[in-house]
Amino acid sequence: MSTESKTKINRLINQWTMGTPAATSYLSASGFSRDLLVKYKNSGWLEPYGRGAYIRADDKVDWLGALHALQTQLGLFVHAGGKTALELKGYAHYLPAKQNKTFLYGPRGLILPAWFKEDRFDVKFVVTRTNIFPTDSHDGFADFKERDFSVRIAAPERAAMEMLHLVPKEVGFDEAQLIMENLVTLRPDVVQGLLTACRSVKVKRLFLYMAERHEHTWFSKLDLSKVNLGKGKRMIVPNGRFDTKYQITVPSDREGIPA
Repeated sequence: MSTESKTKINRLINQWTMGTPAATSYLSASGFSRDLLVKYKNSGWLEPYGRGAYIRADDKVDWLGALHALQTQLGLFVHAGGKTALELKGYAHYLPAKQNKTFLYGPRGLILPAWFKEDRFDVKFVVTRTNIFPTDSHDGFADFKERDFSVRIAAPERAAMEMLHLVPKEVGFDEAQLIMENLVTLRPDVVQGLLTACRSVKVKRLFLYMAERHEHTWFSKLDLSKVNLGKGKRMIVPNGRFDTKYQITVPSDREGIPA
């Protein structure tokens, strides 16, 4: 191997973040041709990671490392949100059964690369492509540190609303209510901004219904006159009882009131 080749492979190895894959397109843009990557693979430096990505030889990559690559290398606007973000922040640790679902959120039209496959990580991805918040909205996010890298996840305020977007199809009403009960430290200014920006009437009504029921102190600091709750009724669950204040149908036993 020439001195130039040694310098190049050393640069690649030294700049590589362990625990993360590298997309072939990203490596090519960084000066490493596909032929050179094949040579590194044949020399035992790299291992293929599905179609379109590599990992360092003998490295272990989980879904967080793969998400890091999606965000930083491919520039995809996808993040861990909803129940998963709340679990990462410790708000759902007390739930009775650990479910092997990882909730990812992105805008409508989001296309994930072929190498980002759930069977690599022993998880089931629930990928929600939605515009409940404006696509250019950067509010309600946080960084989550993992090993030598970090990923963008939803902050608890945004994550709670994303979770409620999936009630009851992917997240049960009771489960969501247990998690909402634990959200005693939400920031009212962040909640206010997200409620104002949120495009889902269902999410806003259900969020406020649960927050009020749990008597969170931050709820009293919200200015609901600035929140558009829409018109008409919304059925959250079938065969429930109708909450007249928020105009939603919820499970009939929430307050001991029959349907």
